[in-house]
Amino acid sequence: MNETKMSDIIRASMEGVRGFTNADTVIGEPINTPGGVTVIPVSRVTIGIATGGVDYSSKKSFQGENFGGGGGTGMSITPIAFLTVGRNAEVELIPLEVQSDGIERITSLIEDAPNIINRIKDALS
Repeated sequence: MNETKMSDIIRASMEGVRGFTNADTVIGEPINTPGGVTVIPVSRVTIGIATGGVDYSSKKSFQGENFGGGGGTGMSITPIAFLTVGRNAEVELIPLEVQSDGIERITSLIEDAPNIINRIKDALS
């Protein structure tokens, strides 16, 4: 198998991931409130990469080089918590409790939104 072609496939997958993620993806941009509290979103990033390839030339039918390959990348970014830093350097982690199923996760976030907002307001005061 041509190692250069496989390396190119893997490199392309990794560059695609690099375009979407960085340290700011996991620990988000701090949000400064007028009350002097800083809220920092925290997310979980999950990445899966698959690549494969094969040389399929046959000496009987073709003397050149045949190569087939491909790759795929999947990524999930899930908000998991807010980190708050108060005026007097009090730090609190406010977790977002979500289920594993996507629909249930969205439903849970919507249902729990008032509780999350109240917890953030309490941390801000």
